[in-house]
Amino acid sequence: MPKSTHAAQHLLARSGIGPIPWEEVARLMLLSRALDRIEEEELVPQRLITYQFSARGHELVQILLGLLLKHPHDGATVYYRSRPFMLTVGLTPLEALRASMARTGSPSEGRDIGVVFNLPPRRGVSVLPMSGDVGTQFTPAVGWAQAIRYRVEVLGHAEWRGAMAAALAGDAACATGGFWAALTIATTLQLPVLFFIEDNGYGISVPTTLQIPGGNIARALAGFPSLAVFDGDGTDPAAAAHLLQEAIARVREGRGPALVRFSVPRLCGHSYADNQAYKSPEERAREQERDPLVALRGWMLREIGWTPERWEEEARQAERIVRQALEEALQAPEPDPAQVRRFLYFEPGFPQQVGGLLAEGVRLPPMESEPRPVDRTRINMGEAIRRVLRAELARNPRLLIFGEDVGVKGGVHGVTMDLAREFGSERVFDTSLNEEGIIGRAVGMALAGLLPVPEIQFRKYADPATEQLRDLGTIRWRTAGRFAAPVVVRIPVGHSRRSGDPWHSESDEASFARMPGWIVVYPADAEEAAGLLRSALRGNDPVLFLEHRALLDAPEARRPYPGDAYAIPLGRARRVRTGNAVTLISWGEALYRALRAAEAFPEGLVEVIDLRTVHPWDRETVFESVRKTGRLLVVHEDRRTCGIGAEIVATVSEVLFEYLDAPPVRLAVEDVPIPYNLSLMEAVLPSVEEIRTGLERLLAY
Repeated sequence: MPKSTHAAQHLLARSGIGPIPWEEVARLMLLSRALDRIEEEELVPQRLITYQFSARGHELVQILLGLLLKHPHDGATVYYRSRPFMLTVGLTPLEALRASMARTGSPSEGRDIGVVFNLPPRRGVSVLPMSGDVGTQFTPAVGWAQAIRYRVEVLGHAEWRGAMAAALAGDAACATGGFWAALTIATTLQLPVLFFIEDNGYGISVPTTLQIPGGNIARALAGFPSLAVFDGDGTDPAAAAHLLQEAIARVREGRGPALVRFSVPRLCGHSYADNQAYKSPEERAREQERDPLVALRGWMLREIGWTPERWEEEARQAERIVRQALEEALQAPEPDPAQVRRFLYFEPGFPQQVGGLLAEGVRLPPMESEPRPVDRTRINMGEAIRRVLRAELARNPRLLIFGEDVGVKGGVHGVTMDLAREFGSERVFDTSLNEEGIIGRAVGMALAGLLPVPEIQFRKYADPATEQLRDLGTIRWRTAGRFAAPVVVRIPVGHSRRSGDPWHSESDEASFARMPGWIVVYPADAEEAAGLLRSALRGNDPVLFLEHRALLDAPEARRPYPGDAYAIPLGRARRVRTGNAVTLISWGEALYRALRAAEAFPEGLVEVIDLRTVHPWDRETVFESVRKTGRLLVVHEDRRTCGIGAEIVATVSEVLFEYLDAPPVRLAVEDVPIPYNLSLMEAVLPSVEEIRTGLERLLAY
C-alpha cells in the first residue's frame, strides 16, 4: 500500500471515520430517485406541486456526506438541490412530499418552498434554515464553525470537540459574494468548515466557465492559502467516498477548512420548467452516461455482493415506500390560514428547538423596570451603551461582540473601547471588511446557541448584508417556530453634529422596519439606550439597535447610568411631555428638535411622544394620545416617502378617523440623500421652525 494511502487510513481512524455503509447508500439513492421520478412524472403534471427541483445526478455524493456528518453538534447549510442529503440526515419521504405539496407536517408547515429545508438534529447534524437566495448558505456555516471553536475553547464545552460545519452548494454559487466572504473568514481563522461544491457545469443555463475563472473552483483555488482543496468525480462511488472521508477527517482534526469539488451530471433541467434547450443532444447523452445510479449499481454488484435481483427488489421497495408516503401526504390537511401570522416573533410558551440561549435552557438574572443609578453623574449615550455591553459580557459568557474596528480600536465611535482588552479577543474581535460575513456569521453563531452582537459601522454599510438581514428576520416564521436566531445588530445612524454626507449619515429606519421578524429600536438618550439595549440582549428575537451619531456625545442626551439591571420593554413608547391639543411623535435626534418646537406653546397643549421602538411601534400609546388630542404630527429624520411617519399617519387615519380634528401631518427629510455641507444638511432635515409652524397649522385648523 502506498505511503499516502497509509497516511490517509491513519487519519480516518484517528478522526473516528469508519467504513461507508454501502447498503444504506444504495437504499437512500433509490429512495431519492423514486421521489424525484414520481414528482416529475405525476405530481407536477397534476399540479399538486408548484416548484420541483430534481437532484438526479447529484445524489451519490450528498448521501455520502450525510452519512459522514454524524457528530451531534455538526451543522450544515444546504440549497435547493439538497434533498438526498436531507433524506440521509433524517427527513422522511412523508415530510419531503408534504413539503413539496405545501401541506402540514412539513419542515415549514407550508410556509416555504418545498425544497427550502431546515431540520433540527435527528442523526447528528443540524440543518440550519436555508434561504432561497443563492450563496447565502456559506457565511452562516462559517458562523456555526466559529461557534464550535468558541464553545470548546472559551466555554469549555468538550462535547462540541470534533464537530464541524458543511456548506452545500452548486458551482454557480461560487460566484457570489457570500462564498468569497465565507472563504476569507474560514481561511483567516482556520475554522472547521467544509465547502462542498457540486459542479454540474451550469447555473440554470449559464455555463460554469462564466461563473468561475477556468470553469473549475478547485483549480482556481489550488494555491489558496490555508485551504485544503480536493477535486473528484461525483459519480465514482469508491473514489468519491475516499476523497470525502479524507477531507472530513482533515477538518475534524482541526487542520483548517477544506473545499471539495465533485463533478456531477445534472440529469434534468434546473427545475421542472427548464427544458434544457441550451444543451446539445450529444451533451445530454454524455450526462446520461455518467448517471451515478448506474455506477452505484455496478459497485454494489461487483464489490458488495448484491445480485441484479437484489437491486431490483430494493428499487421496488423504494417505490413502495414513496407510494405509501404519498398516500399519507395526500391526506394531510392544508395549513390553517389562522396560523399564518404566528411565529413572526417569540411566543412565550413556544420556545424554539434550535438557536439562541432559550433553546438550551440558559437563563439570565431578572431585570428591573425602575432605574437605580449608583450616582447622579450624567454620562453620554455612547458610554451608557458601553457600560451595558460590559455588564452583559461579564454576566453572559455566550455573548460576543464583533465588527470592523470594534476590537483594539474600540469602534470608530469609541463605544466598544477597552472591551477587547478586558474580555479578550475571542469575545470582542475585529472582522474582515465584509458586512455579508458579519451578519451571516452571526446567524450561524446564534443558531449554535451563542448571543452575537455584531456592529455595522454606519447605516449605509449594511446594504451588502441585506440578504442576510432579511433572511435572519424570518427564520422563526419560516421554520414554524423550530429555529430562531436572536441577534442584536448595533448600527450608528443619522447625521453628526459636524457634517452629513450620503454614505455615513443615513437614518433609513423604515427600510429595516419593512423586514419581517425584526424589532427596530431607536433610543434618544443614555437612559433609554441602556434600558432598551439590555432588553434586546436579554430577549429572544433579532433586534436592530440604532444609535444616532449626533446623540452619542450630545449634552441633551446625557443621563445618569440607570444600573446594571435596568431594562425598558421593547415596543413601548414614552410620553415626554403631556398635552391635550396635539400629539407630536418623534424619536432619535429629531425628538429634541420636536421638544424645542413644543416649548414655544403653553404648557399642556402639545403632547410629545418618544416612540423608542419604531417597529413594531406602540399603537396603544399613540392611539390613546390621538383620541385625546384629535391632532397628529410625526417628525423623523428618515426620508418622507414610505417612512415610519407615513405608516403611523395611515394607521391613525384608518383606525381613528372619527377622532381627528385635523388631517395628520408628517415632517421628514425630502427624498434626497443627506448632504455633506452643513448648511445643505440642515436644509433637508426637519427644522425646529418647520415643526413649530406645523404645530401652529394643526392647532389652527
